[in-house]
Amino acid sequence: MALIAVADAVARIVAGVVPLPCEAVPLGEALDRALGRDLAARRTQPPWNASAMDGYAVRAADIETVPVTLKVIGAAPAGHPFSGRVKAGEAVRIFTGAPVPQGADTVVIQEDTERQGDQVLIRQSVAAGRNVRQRGIDFHDGEVLIQAGRRLRPRDIALAAAMNHADLPVCRRPRIAVLATGDELAPPGTDPGPDRIISSNSYGVAAMIRQFGGEPVDLGIARDTHEALADGIRRAQGMRADVLVTLGGASVGDHDLVQEALKAEGLALDFWKIAMRPGKPLMFGRLGDMRVLGLPGNPVSAMVCARLFLIPLVEALLGLADPAPGDSPAILGADLPENDHRQDYLRATVVRDATGRLVATPFARQDSSMLSTLCQSDAFIVRAPHAPPARAGDPCTVMLLDF
Repeated sequence: MALIAVADAVARIVAGVVPLPCEAVPLGEALDRALGRDLAARRTQPPWNASAMDGYAVRAADIETVPVTLKVIGAAPAGHPFSGRVKAGEAVRIFTGAPVPQGADTVVIQEDTERQGDQVLIRQSVAAGRNVRQRGIDFHDGEVLIQAGRRLRPRDIALAAAMNHADLPVCRRPRIAVLATGDELAPPGTDPGPDRIISSNSYGVAAMIRQFGGEPVDLGIARDTHEALADGIRRAQGMRADVLVTLGGASVGDHDLVQEALKAEGLALDFWKIAMRPGKPLMFGRLGDMRVLGLPGNPVSAMVCARLFLIPLVEALLGLADPAPGDSPAILGADLPENDHRQDYLRATVVRDATGRLVATPFARQDSSMLSTLCQSDAFIVRAPHAPPARAGDPCTVMLLDF
């Protein structure tokens, strides 16, 4: 099977994806969830002409010439509106947020007044409508204010609450089953011995799934046998996972059994080689309704491929209209040689120069096993296939790391 381009691989992975069904969750649990339906206001805000300041509600016609003394006929604290009507020569003591009484059309701030008993001296003339929030200035009943496909942020939650929604319709989190594979793997916190390594990929990938809105389910480590792999695959099917992610063993070497095991369970293979570095041996296919993504076993390759291919799938399942940001322009901080036929994702640090431009400097060693380098990186320098040699100061494209 020929190598395919990164963009083509992403397009094939998300092709035909339908956003998952909605579920209602309380406001307090909706942060970072994807809104499943347009959200309309259930009230008008504010529902009345409201005072924007503490002061006195008056008729503008009564204070065209100042100073002038008016009679105070009552008070309107927030939550306790004045029920009468303001007539010529009268004023009502009012507080921020309270409804402006009938008859009054403006509010004089308290700093421009002097109170003596039931009389108030107005020292500043104010035009009609000043310091008054007009009814519906924020929004009206029935107005759609938050669109489906938005990842809900704290300010969205505040707006939804003001719209009088106690629960929000959000897309169900995609269930992503994660199956690490390999006889060489040992769990963190154990003594791996001289011939094994600590399993890290499943923890990093699961954390990324959770960060971007999915629900990871750890299926543990499957040993390099058809029986163990088949058991893991069947458990993913049994839990009705939306996606099965396998880690390692996706190539076709003598000990790379994942592809064989998946085909034996009915996998319809789409592709398994990408023209990129790191991460060439990436596999994608369908097993019934479940999508299957086979990530490489090298730790950096697994994390890079998870961000490039798995997260767009998670976002498509969530129906997100505002997926995570893409590439950014920068300049190189070091020379780079000519590239070969694969698209490169070089781990790099990023700083801003005196003019505010991003300067991306690749690490000298780009080995796909080096998680420490990935952890120190700020971005990937993205180099197209067959890119010519480049020198420090030349323009480049970076993908700022968001995981």
